[in-house]
Amino acid sequence: MTREHQSPANALDTTFLATVSHGPGVYLMQGKREVLYVGKAADLRKRLAQYAHFSGPSHSKTGVMLSHVRKVDTILTTTEKEALILEASLIKKHRPRYNVILRDDKNYPLIKVTIKEQWPRVLVTRRRIRDGSRYFGPFASTSGMRTTLKLLFSMFPLRRCKTIRKRERPCLNYQMGRCLAPCAGLVDNTKYMAMVEEVLLFLEGKNRDIIANLKEKMRRAAAELAFEEAALLRDRIIALEKTLEHQVIAAEHGLDQDVFGLARNGASVAIALLFVRAGMITGSQNFFMADPIGDDGRILSQTLMLYYSSRRHPPRELMLPLAIDNEPLIREQLSELRGGPVRIRVPRRGKRMQLMRMAAANAEQVFSKESKKLKAWQIMSTTLVRKLRLRNSPDRIECLDISNLSGKQAVGSLVCFVRGEPEKQSYRHYRITGRDEPDDYAMMREVLQRRMETGLAKNNLPDMLLLDGGKGQLSIGVEVLADFDLLELIDLVAIAKEKQDEGEKLFRPGRKNPIILPAHAPALLYLMRIRDESHRFGITFHRHLRNAKTLRSPLDKVTGIGAQRKKALLRALGSFKRIQSASAKELASVPGIGPVLAENIFRQLHPEDEKNHATR
Repeated sequence: MTREHQSPANALDTTFLATVSHGPGVYLMQGKREVLYVGKAADLRKRLAQYAHFSGPSHSKTGVMLSHVRKVDTILTTTEKEALILEASLIKKHRPRYNVILRDDKNYPLIKVTIKEQWPRVLVTRRRIRDGSRYFGPFASTSGMRTTLKLLFSMFPLRRCKTIRKRERPCLNYQMGRCLAPCAGLVDNTKYMAMVEEVLLFLEGKNRDIIANLKEKMRRAAAELAFEEAALLRDRIIALEKTLEHQVIAAEHGLDQDVFGLARNGASVAIALLFVRAGMITGSQNFFMADPIGDDGRILSQTLMLYYSSRRHPPRELMLPLAIDNEPLIREQLSELRGGPVRIRVPRRGKRMQLMRMAAANAEQVFSKESKKLKAWQIMSTTLVRKLRLRNSPDRIECLDISNLSGKQAVGSLVCFVRGEPEKQSYRHYRITGRDEPDDYAMMREVLQRRMETGLAKNNLPDMLLLDGGKGQLSIGVEVLADFDLLELIDLVAIAKEKQDEGEKLFRPGRKNPIILPAHAPALLYLMRIRDESHRFGITFHRHLRNAKTLRSPLDKVTGIGAQRKKALLRALGSFKRIQSASAKELASVPGIGPVLAENIFRQLHPEDEKNHATR
């Protein structure tokens, strides 16, 4: 893979095109300060020549984008597949405004069964790794997943502890009937693994098979006069039959599928994804793209490459509403991620069309939700402009909060809301340097200066800056914005709660008295929500720093020992005080240390002995 030419200001002139290779690769359309679009091509020169000779209307998406392009970077790859993977990686890194961006790309939780362990357990994870375990999900509804787990643990009392060690007496979970206590030897492995098989059937949605097995076991227990065991089995059967009433069967084949629906409304595109696991719908996820470049097949192929990753594997079958670009390459990449074959289908008739129609209806519904959100934001924006006398529509609001404990571990936390919704990829923490005294004004000045410098460099300044504080914080904000000549560009507001009976006060530059809105005014509640989010974000990070410092051991300063050797020393000698008082010979007896390292550790823990020895 090699990087090619960076073009001059006239980005796609014939001189530049003559230098571009005919091989496969990726191109980056760059604006004044940001990457506008990332694309890939089997023939780079041919693809860029199409842009150079673009004859469409100037107001079209492509025309508007090309009018902002200042230069084009190209990266050559050895294969088209390599270009496909690199394109997805660069889109995730730069988040170009004209590419497909999956804003709701969080990882949903999975249920994991550690079947490779001697005594398997069930746990929740957000990461799928190739460790031989069985994974079920994803679950779009966390509360629904918790309900499933609660039922599962009540019916199948597998171990809950992370590590298993020999016990003379079982823990409280055994006393409550929530564990079979393998740690105390109260269950044999064959019986335990039989219950694990039932858990797997339950998670696969094969409750009818489990019920049939449990009914047979209940009959045998009753025939043997084991009435307590029969009653326990009866209760499990009743619980499982109740779950069957709520299960929506999407297909009889019992496959794992992801079903995609796509809808278009003018320039906007909505994609809906249905998760079908073991033939049942377990959840859904929606994506809205305001103005992506490319036809529907191109947009859908980019969505697949961005959505699936090493942390989110595709299922065995994908159902799509239309054919996609580069299907063989994408199928090959997805199969590698899954560790097995992935089938891509475009159904036209038959039973699968019911799922396709459902996904398409979900995609259409996205536009309705987005339209309602847009209308609500337009009302909110108009109210904020009128009440606070803003110059700009506050489409992008950033809020800054300073957190510290007597000046220690001081951090600035910046949150960002775009058109009424949090944009968490724009959240930032700032470690405040060189200040151990509690000076909130100086700390705010430092963070604001750093934010403005970055904003000017990356051309991503906010429309409105909300500061947590009163007139003092507002004056700092005015000074910093004036230094960067941004007072006319960014609206500045400070929010403070000075007295309990007066409530929230809003301060604006050039205005002596605060603006006081009614306590339940939507505009005030919105600003309070942003301020509270900055508090939460800042306090969480500040607490993390405090805990990290509290948990830091003096052994961390000793060179030559890492986490494993530190654990070995503490396990063998019990405490730092005992390690410090140990001789070099005692240290050398610890597994993994040895005589040479022991001498080195001893010298570092007794620098005064080394100094005294040197002066003799």
